[in-house]
Amino acid sequence: MKPFFLIALYLTAVIVPLLASWLTGGPPRTVLQELASGLGILAFAMILAEFVLSGRFKSISNDVGMDVTMRFHQLMARVALAFAMLHPFLYQGSPTGGARPWDATRQLTISTDLYSLSSGIAAFVLLPSLVALAIGRKHFDYKYETWRLMHGIGALLIALLLLHHTVNAGRYGSQPVMTWLWLALTGGAVGSLLYVYFGVPLRKKLKPWHVTSVTQLTPKQWEVTLSPEGHGGLDYQAGQFVWLNVGHSAVAIKEHPFSIASAPAAGRDVSFMIKELGDFTRRIGQIEPGTKAYLDGPYGSLSVDGRKEPGVALIAGGVGLAPLLGIVRQMRLTDDPRQRRIIYGNRTLEQIAYCDELDTEDVVHVLSEPPDDWTGEVGFVDATLLDRTFKAKEYKEWVFVMCGPAIMMENIEDHLISKGTPSDRILSERFDYD
Repeated sequence: MKPFFLIALYLTAVIVPLLASWLTGGPPRTVLQELASGLGILAFAMILAEFVLSGRFKSISNDVGMDVTMRFHQLMARVALAFAMLHPFLYQGSPTGGARPWDATRQLTISTDLYSLSSGIAAFVLLPSLVALAIGRKHFDYKYETWRLMHGIGALLIALLLLHHTVNAGRYGSQPVMTWLWLALTGGAVGSLLYVYFGVPLRKKLKPWHVTSVTQLTPKQWEVTLSPEGHGGLDYQAGQFVWLNVGHSAVAIKEHPFSIASAPAAGRDVSFMIKELGDFTRRIGQIEPGTKAYLDGPYGSLSVDGRKEPGVALIAGGVGLAPLLGIVRQMRLTDDPRQRRIIYGNRTLEQIAYCDELDTEDVVHVLSEPPDDWTGEVGFVDATLLDRTFKAKEYKEWVFVMCGPAIMMENIEDHLISKGTPSDRILSERFDYD
């Protein structure tokens, strides 16, 4: 019931300002004028709610799932953008009831004073830019840390601009009750941002870690192991992930999400399987043992702990093996009686990691570019392969856990649904969103 409770909480948070405005406002205006105000109020409330839908609050992302949290964040951002873009044009295209500037009693619409409108105009320009930069982040040549800082500062600036515009130019926002409500909501949103950028790092500083080993697994994949310094380590479930900061100050923004490849039952040390992809990961092999590190987590709901299904299907593509490896190791160490089967896809033979360990499991290897003497599966992890691997009864009774390229997970999810697998038995984790 937790997801439904959170949805109800979200709807309440964005609708309360609209209801409060209706209760405290003046005489009704034309339909378009009221619609314009309503869209503006909803857009502002949704933008403030976006601060909490950042994926960095465990009570939300761990219960609902990181995938659901981030996709909801994206969807609501685009809906808020549409509302905000429509908002001023409905004012302009509707009858004003008199010559501009509008009546002094403010019963018809808002003020045309440039001071009051300038902040709204600035937010009107910045908001689509912020959304566009988020959608097209991968197509721009700047570092993840740069984008994250720009996104945080941009969101903060838009919230403050909208607060000024709503209170000074809005017919409803200028009411004392509404002014205090908007101040409280904006303060909560800004506070959540400060918590993520400063509160969490300061808390992490109390629980430092250090790198104990960096081991090369394949030509471009590494295992990094950390040990806690003066504390009991991390309380996590196999399959979860953390934000990892290696070699930087606790308050630095240079942190990245990585799934934990180790098992909680193995001890206090945690390990990560990391592939060379970006600016940070390309330097993984250069990290020296003893380097200070900080963790923020755990996050995510990619866990089979406490589930009652008779079998666990683990489907990995490339480095997506990391969280599934943690699940396999935990099941092995705790003598979990459930059946388990692994499908592990890679491009070439050299990319297969943890060969010796996986050989002890019921594993199906898939290569898209196999060598001539390859006797395993060839191609991609797709519906045809799944049908050769799982029986009809297993589709309906097992839990399916997957991590890998987005296109692979989307195709597999669709096929599982078509084979009768209940949606609550399909677990996936994505770190890449459009």
